[in-house]
Amino acid sequence: MANKKISFSEIKKYLEIKGLTISKKKKNNDLRNNNLEVLLRTFLSSIIIISFFVVTPIVIEFNKKSSFLSKENDNNSSINFKKTLKGEKFSKSTKAHDTKIDDIAAQQYLFNEVSQYEDLPSDTVRLSASTIEQLFKDTNYKLEDVRKNKLVKPVSLSLLPEEMKMIESSTKRKELFIQIILPLVIKENNNIKLDRRRLFVILNKSSNSTAEKNWLREKFKKYGVANQDMSTLKIRMDEIPTSLAIAQAAKETGWGTSRFAQEGNALFGQWTWTGEGIKPKGAETNSTHKVMKFKVLQASVKAYHRNLNTHSSYREFRKARADLRDKKRSLDSISLSKHLNRYAETGEKYVEILQKIIKQNKLTDFDDAKLLPSSIELESLI
Repeated sequence: MANKKISFSEIKKYLEIKGLTISKKKKNNDLRNNNLEVLLRTFLSSIIIISFFVVTPIVIEFNKKSSFLSKENDNNSSINFKKTLKGEKFSKSTKAHDTKIDDIAAQQYLFNEVSQYEDLPSDTVRLSASTIEQLFKDTNYKLEDVRKNKLVKPVSLSLLPEEMKMIESSTKRKELFIQIILPLVIKENNNIKLDRRRLFVILNKSSNSTAEKNWLREKFKKYGVANQDMSTLKIRMDEIPTSLAIAQAAKETGWGTSRFAQEGNALFGQWTWTGEGIKPKGAETNSTHKVMKFKVLQASVKAYHRNLNTHSSYREFRKARADLRDKKRSLDSISLSKHLNRYAETGEKYVEILQKIIKQNKLTDFDDAKLLPSSIELESLI
């Protein structure tokens, strides 16, 4: 019988029948790769475990410190606010907390200052529209003349006439409204201008008297400058363009026809959560805000100026105004109005309306108008 060659596959098949298997030996390179992979995984696992035990205590300690610092800042805010009202100095705090203190201090002082108008006689007479028109005629107070000679009669009215809604001519209604509001706005700007002059005198002196220090302490409270920073006070203690103030009053009151203006002398629709106010009819049942109520129109104008000059929402407005001052430029109401988008919920749309009111009614004609003096003190402003 001839020798027959048996193939490897046949041998493998025969052994498998007998319950045996044959496998090829792995190459040395594969074995080395497997060993390296195992080693790498072991190393990475060790690093992760070690990092966990090292970092965890640090994170826990950091959270404890953060919690403590947060509580400490909150306590400092409360303490600093109380010291601010007393005119005392206090420790430094974060910018966010300083802003919060500034807003609270300014609002608190505003209520104190506006309350002085509450001492006025409660039987203030509300003049009719026809009576007011006759008064302006008798005193030769015409907007046409003001646009030319830039002089405003010092006529100060406490209340708006009830007939504002009944004046059919929009031109006539707008003119009467401007005539009433214009002297009030200029008067408040004059008060600020006098204070600003005194502030610059104090800033230019190497030392100040006790009276000047007391005056500064009062102004820091008035303008809500909790950290008593002089540069901040200088930026806040400044005028509001007359055209911008009139435009906002017109927008917020519908040219003097709104319920808030008629019932509460609220010319600028400022909200309050603590003071006396009028509940909006369309407000939600769970809403707690009201529109601030004032005894006389002048108090509303004062509150408006203080609001724009102190509240953190209008920081960009004040910054833009300060930039104009630094560049020796006039206070442009159109330019500054761009920074009042936070005054109303409508945002940029609100700004567009203000600019439209200013342009259509040529309100910038009144920006450089002066109030005819009713005292020696005011005479220097003309």
